[in-house]
Amino acid sequence: MPIRTILGAAALACAATCAPAGAADGAPFDVAVTVDDLSVHGPLPRGLSWDGIARAYIDTLRAHHVPQAWGFVNAKRLQEQPASSAVLDDWRRVGWPLGNHTYSHLGLSQAPSLHAWIDDARAGEPVLAARMGKADWHVLRFPFLDGGDEVPRHDGAITWLNAQGYRIAEVSISFDDWAYTDTYARCLDKGDAAAIARMKADYLRRVDAAIVRTRALSQRVYGRMIPQVLLTHLGAWSAATLPDVMARLDAAGARYVTLEQAQNDAAYRAPSPRVGNGMLMERHAQDLRIDVAGLPAPAPVMALENVCR
Repeated sequence: MPIRTILGAAALACAATCAPAGAADGAPFDVAVTVDDLSVHGPLPRGLSWDGIARAYIDTLRAHHVPQAWGFVNAKRLQEQPASSAVLDDWRRVGWPLGNHTYSHLGLSQAPSLHAWIDDARAGEPVLAARMGKADWHVLRFPFLDGGDEVPRHDGAITWLNAQGYRIAEVSISFDDWAYTDTYARCLDKGDAAAIARMKADYLRRVDAAIVRTRALSQRVYGRMIPQVLLTHLGAWSAATLPDVMARLDAAGARYVTLEQAQNDAAYRAPSPRVGNGMLMERHAQDLRIDVAGLPAPAPVMALENVCR
């Protein structure tokens, strides 16, 4: 089953409600696209393959002239689903880099200890070293954007990462694509195009709202639109809706850059006692005690738990 078969049918129901709302407002801005949870994110709907999902992702990003997308790997998934190793082959075949998302997607606050988290991060390294060859793979994205809720644990992790030559992949914008993943798999398996159309309309409203909020928040915190780092996930829902997401970003004025280019901006180099924890702009607002009241609010995710049950 092609990944967009059901969404293609759902598009007719979505057409009246899924058009970008004011997306073209404002000046062009830079966006680096990053993708978490390689090689497996969420359930795999019947008829799809992880390789097919990855190729759909890559094809869409390249069609929108994205120069690079770091893929952050949970190496444990390769042991659980060996066929998903093709995802990493696909990523490297187009020259895109792979980084560390820890071996088992372990949040720093959730780990039994700092040393247990470090061991988990280390366990993900052999796969990266083998795939990346001489290229540098020392970029880490904290799972759950959880850089530790206790100062000693956070600072200990940062000290270890710095000693190993790691850089932190920050996040400044996300559309919470992960929230729809499980429900989409259920609806796709049932062939419920109407439910998928409702989900898609809800999700794209969130995308529009997030773009508007991102502009306003950046202006409030930095007095300008900083380069953005977009977090997405390598799942069936994310791949199927990515063409619409990219079209909205295009309409909003996005210019696609590498992660290195985006994070070379001063906003990403500003000191923070909580580096890697949560979303960049919200964190800096808290660090600097900047009042963000009155900004456009994020759109809530629709109730999904009972959809397609």
